[in-house]
Amino acid sequence: MENGQTMMQTALEEGMRLALLEAETAAGEGEVPVGAVVMCGGVVIAREHNRSVQRQDLTAHAELLAMQTAAKLRGGRLSDCTLFVTLEPCAMCAGAAVNLRLSTLVYGAYDSRAGCCGSVADLTDHWFLHSVKTVGGILEEECAKLLSDFFAGKRCNF
Repeated sequence: MENGQTMMQTALEEGMRLALLEAETAAGEGEVPVGAVVMCGGVVIAREHNRSVQRQDLTAHAELLAMQTAAKLRGGRLSDCTLFVTLEPCAMCAGAAVNLRLSTLVYGAYDSRAGCCGSVADLTDHWFLHSVKTVGGILEEECAKLLSDFFAGKRCNF
């Protein structure tokens, strides 16, 4: 069984590395460095990064944009898809995952201030609607470092 767990961990890390590439693109564009990838059957069908500054839209989160693109391609539901995102989703994005019937949500860094997949609240476990399987902490250090480096560069030292 350990070999199976190792293979699963490797697959989760590979998906998260793709999301990290999107997060790095976001940082290069002056956006908060969060990236997301939607995979179905091991195939990437959508990839996005935060675009809140570019679009002047505070709802333009990486995971929401990626899920919207994937849902259009899949006829509205993501029941056999996995979302990889570098930061634990907020309430809006966790709610979208539930409404789109996402199968699995994998995130990197925990968000102790606004994370709604277990840190502050868990909106992905709806016994009356749909439960999304969540896995947190995949490549957590790399995801968290990208965010902390970005915000450290934004602070002024007087």
